[in-house]
Amino acid sequence: MKKIVMLHGINHNMFGKRDPKQYGTVTLAEIDAALVALGRELGAQVDSYQTNCEGDMCERVHKAYADNVDAVLINAGAWTHYSYGLRDALAILTCPIVEIHMSNVHARETFRHHSVLSEIVKGSIVGFGVDSYLLALRAVAGGAPSRARG
Repeated sequence: MKKIVMLHGINHNMFGKRDPKQYGTVTLAEIDAALVALGRELGAQVDSYQTNCEGDMCERVHKAYADNVDAVLINAGAWTHYSYGLRDALAILTCPIVEIHMSNVHARETFRHHSVLSEIVKGSIVGFGVDSYLLALRAVAGGAPSRARG
C-alpha cells in the first residue's frame, strides 16, 4: 500500500468559512475524508496534516522524508508564493511532490501567479476545487479517473 502525505497550509483549517467564492463551502475534514476514501480505492494510505505554523510544516516534511513516503501532495496556501524555507524542506524529498490549489491562482491577484515550489514539484493542479486534490492523488497513486474506467 502506498504511503501518501497530504500537507495543508496556512488558513486551510478555515475552509468552509473562508472566501466561499474562491474555495466553496467544503471543509478541510470533508476534503480529508474524500482523500482517504479515494486512497482506499486506489490502494493508498493518505495521512493528512494541517498547520498555520511554517516551522511545523517543515518538520512534517522532514518526517515524511524519514518515513520514506511514496508521495507528498501539498496545498501550501500563501506559503506557495514566498516560503523558501518550505521549498528547501520539500527539496529534501526524493518522492514525487504535487502542488495543489483549489482556485485558479493564475486568474487571481498577481502575487499568486508565482510559486517558489514549482521548480521542485512533479506537477501542479489548480482551479478544480476539491477535485484538484483528488486528481493529484490519482496522479501519484496511479489511478485513472473513475469515469474513464471501462
